[in-house]
Amino acid sequence: QVQLVESGGGLVQAGGSLRLACTASERTFSNCGTGWFRQAPGKEREFVAAITWRGGSTYYADSVKGRFTISRDDAKNTVYLQMNSLKPEDTAVYYCAADGVYSGRDFAEYDYWGQGTQVTVST
Repeated sequence: QVQLVESGGGLVQAGGSLRLACTASERTFSNCGTGWFRQAPGKEREFVAAITWRGGSTYYADSVKGRFTISRDDAKNTVYLQMNSLKPEDTAVYYCAADGVYSGRDFAEYDYWGQGTQVTVST
């Protein structure tokens, strides 16, 4: 069982940056694919970015490509989401998810989830 804890959310002005962190309780996290998803009020959860185990490949939603970067530091059991040039439409609760096999866009395929961290981008 992998427990995930997100951190780094907050309030930022449009055009600003935040870095989210997802820290896992188990060393086996380094063998997991990890994804970031977000959910705004009244909207469905949507894919943001994902990274394969050992960081071999990364994937991004079109809406964040070029602005967000996902990375991992397995020595720290942590996956990061660097978010630059933030827009008000990026406002949402951001969740990280991990899975021992999957590292794609479908949130239903991930076994482990964090509790979420709020990101609010003001105009």
